[in-house]
Amino acid sequence: MKKLMSVVMLLFVAILCNAQMANPVKFTVQLKTNGTAEAEIVFSGKIESGWHVYSTNLGGDGPTEAAVHFDKKDGIELVGKLTPRGHEISKMDDMFGMVLRYFENSAQFVQKIKFTKPEHDIKCYLEYGACNDESCMPPSTAEFAHKGKSPAVDAAATKDAAKADAKTEAKDANVADVADPTTTAEAVTDTVATDTAAVAAVANMDKSELQKLWTPVVKQLEKFDKPINNSLLYIFFAGLLGGLLALFTPCVWPIIPMTVSFFLKRNKERRKAIREAITYGVSIVVIYVALGLIVSLLFGASALNALSTNAIFNILFCLLLVVFAASFFGAFEITLPSSWSNKIDQKSDETSGFISIFLMAFTLSLVSFSCTGPIIGFLLVAVSSSGDIVAPTIGMLGFAVALAVPFALFAMFPTLLKSAPKSGGWMNVLKVVLGFIELAFALKFLSVADLAYGWHILDREAFLALWIIIFGLLGLYLLGMFNFPHDDEGRRTNVPQFFLALLSLSFAMYMVPGLWGAPLKAVSAFAPPMNTQDFNLYKNEVHPRFKDFEAGMAAARLEGKPVMVDFTGFGCVNCRKMEAAVWTDSKVADMLNQKYVLISLYVDDKTPLPEPMTVTDTDGTQRTLRTIGDKWSYLQRYKFGSNTQPMYVLIDNEGMPLTGSRSYDEDINEYMKFLQTGLDNYNNKK
Repeated sequence: MKKLMSVVMLLFVAILCNAQMANPVKFTVQLKTNGTAEAEIVFSGKIESGWHVYSTNLGGDGPTEAAVHFDKKDGIELVGKLTPRGHEISKMDDMFGMVLRYFENSAQFVQKIKFTKPEHDIKCYLEYGACNDESCMPPSTAEFAHKGKSPAVDAAATKDAAKADAKTEAKDANVADVADPTTTAEAVTDTVATDTAAVAAVANMDKSELQKLWTPVVKQLEKFDKPINNSLLYIFFAGLLGGLLALFTPCVWPIIPMTVSFFLKRNKERRKAIREAITYGVSIVVIYVALGLIVSLLFGASALNALSTNAIFNILFCLLLVVFAASFFGAFEITLPSSWSNKIDQKSDETSGFISIFLMAFTLSLVSFSCTGPIIGFLLVAVSSSGDIVAPTIGMLGFAVALAVPFALFAMFPTLLKSAPKSGGWMNVLKVVLGFIELAFALKFLSVADLAYGWHILDREAFLALWIIIFGLLGLYLLGMFNFPHDDEGRRTNVPQFFLALLSLSFAMYMVPGLWGAPLKAVSAFAPPMNTQDFNLYKNEVHPRFKDFEAGMAAARLEGKPVMVDFTGFGCVNCRKMEAAVWTDSKVADMLNQKYVLISLYVDDKTPLPEPMTVTDTDGTQRTLRTIGDKWSYLQRYKFGSNTQPMYVLIDNEGMPLTGSRSYDEDINEYMKFLQTGLDNYNNKK
């Protein structure tokens, strides 16, 4: 128990001290040649004590395995796969349920190659995962680049390379300068409408003009007032709502009167009983907040932000919520091994004082997992995708407070227990309602992956059609039209269920016009953007003219207009809210369409760049940009000193700010003041 409390305290200290991320593994890379046509790229790593690096070919269900990725392999051919060398440890891992292979103290990975040309140009990186007994690092990389003369050339490989070069000759003619993040005219392919004049203007710009557009303006923006970000407050209330829902489930609500009665009966003094009940509630808060801290420290802010747009993880989140929904529908029950709760309960009986109460609270968290687990899972998935390192902790704090307060409250005022709702079939109904809601939100995560990778399998009308069906079925269920296996026989609709059914069916009907293009402001944060709709009768929405920074700036110079740069993302909930709630206002729409050149830059666009770009990040480290989203994310950090979306920046034709930046705020009048201030300052500069 002392170890458990020590870990919890250390986690709190880690967050409060804002400790830097550890760097337990350091790799060096070299190209080993022996005067022949064959060579080896050798990745050699030194691993801190207590940490280990996973080997290759572990399988998709395991941790991050070591793998090599090539951005450029001109003049070489790969021979076989990446091979681990050294003392490899093989051990069964209970968490992953599989045998894992890893290295301790040192690791070496080798990729054999053949030279196919007299000269070679190699750019690659090793991706690897590192863990210790308590936490894991986000997937990390070790970069390698080498250019020079080949010691010898393999004749057979040369013939194959020549054939491949013939096929890619046209593509290679448009290689971008990897040391410069600015765009060449050939790469300007992301204009929303074909604007040949803008593309031509980019072609006429020399490199110094293009680089000037990327000049940092962080200090200039700091001179203006910046809006306050209340996202963490929203996350806390989201957790609070989740805790309230969990409170009324069959796994938690019946336990409250039993627990409070236990404290009152075992203490002759009511004051001591109240003190123990409060301690019990505080223990619940500590347990769930510790869970949020573990998620925060395990991944970190950058990894959470990457997960929010990663297709594989979003699909896994979607499947996870579908499984949770099926559990709430009664298909099966998600439970932890009963031996866990029995052991903890036995320990609590054997101890006394604070330790006993803490173990009782821990037992509650285990016993109630079948009901709270899906809600906690959904909450952690949702807040983790915000990319804020403290978001999971804040979400769990809200959840735990809602769950813990009733125990202390009923201990202080035992007579309230008599008027509290009795357990019954209404709790199963609540679980089913939560199942429908989790099923609806599962589509949101699938939509993020679909948008980021451009699959177009869940465009706006398909998404809305599924939501209409889901909430329509929820309304019919609440009216008693059908039942699930765990519902009471002869279940009848009561008055609260009738009004909930009315609300659900009305919501389903509200979404129907969206199939023809209605903006639907109430669901704009979750539905795909309007530009994915194939059949759209609504013409008042605002669409960006450009999705390329340089092309948009060139057009603004030609037209003599200021620019609004919209840093957004396919998975950005608040971005969709702003587009539906603010941009659709006639005054705002007219200003954006007529007075400004609107450039929307999607920081999670996974479209590969024509060629990777090597840049120096804001912290001085070298970084390789591989996708369009990487490039725009770097622009936002480098030029404007921010990495959150939405971010709206008004700039002149030279890239200098006209007023302070703006983020999520649905106040239309304030948004109009923001746009008008930028326009006035632009006109005063002329």
